[in-house]
Amino acid sequence: MEFVQLADGRKLEYLIEGPADGVPLVFHHGTPGAAVRFAPLAEAAERHGLRLVSPSRAGYGASTPHPGRSIADVAADTAGLLDALGADRFYSIGMSGGGPHSLACAALLPERCIAAASVAGVGPANVDGLDFMVGMGEENLAEFGAAFEGRDALEPLLEEMSSALAGAEPEDLAAAFGDLVSDVDKAAMTGPILDWLAASSRRSVAESIAGWRDDDLAFVKDWGFRLDRITTPVAIWQGDQDRMVPADHGHWLAAHVSGCTFHFLPGEGHLSLLNSIDQVVADLVS
Repeated sequence: MEFVQLADGRKLEYLIEGPADGVPLVFHHGTPGAAVRFAPLAEAAERHGLRLVSPSRAGYGASTPHPGRSIADVAADTAGLLDALGADRFYSIGMSGGGPHSLACAALLPERCIAAASVAGVGPANVDGLDFMVGMGEENLAEFGAAFEGRDALEPLLEEMSSALAGAEPEDLAAAFGDLVSDVDKAAMTGPILDWLAASSRRSVAESIAGWRDDDLAFVKDWGFRLDRITTPVAIWQGDQDRMVPADHGHWLAAHVSGCTFHFLPGEGHLSLLNSIDQVVADLVS
């Protein structure tokens, strides 16, 4: 694990691997999540000559919390990390809760972000044409219902939910995710995907629930940038069997992110999209 101190004094942890002269591929993990090596993504990045950079967002792992942050704030953190690495331009991928953060980089760092992808990424709340919670599993209904109520309602719920993740072993995850995983996602929870999910889940709450809390609160307020003014090439990836981020989110983003390419994969869920990660990277660099 590497660390960088940001301009405001906060610390950001990150993992990095790949060719030293490779263009960085910044990976924005899901919610909750943290900087943990995902072998299939690392291998895909290497095949395309990219340098994989995986930070833990503020409040996750050993990254300093940033209470009250917006989705837009990730752009400055990403720029600070890239400055420390001496990197000018980069590619961006966000998975699930990382999707909006990848879009923020596309919107707010247009001179540096070559292209961005949102993979099963959550859409915004309180917008016309998207009923945010329709189609979500029971656990997400409870979690986001509390997020809409505010910090005082959300924190005790996440503290309770974090106990199942703090010591999560791979064989525990299907039960921990409960109603959030469709049949296709249960089938995908094997090998490297399952190992990565367990390790990322544990690290996400190893210090506190601050990152998880601040992600959820950021999702349900204004994101801090305009999706219809993005000029960076963006790809939206979505399956129709997703109970964590239902397909309506992907369709809404595809209709509102300016100039994006929409990859809709019938029969795929949330986690099962990770089996297509090499295709996502190949599409990004093309």
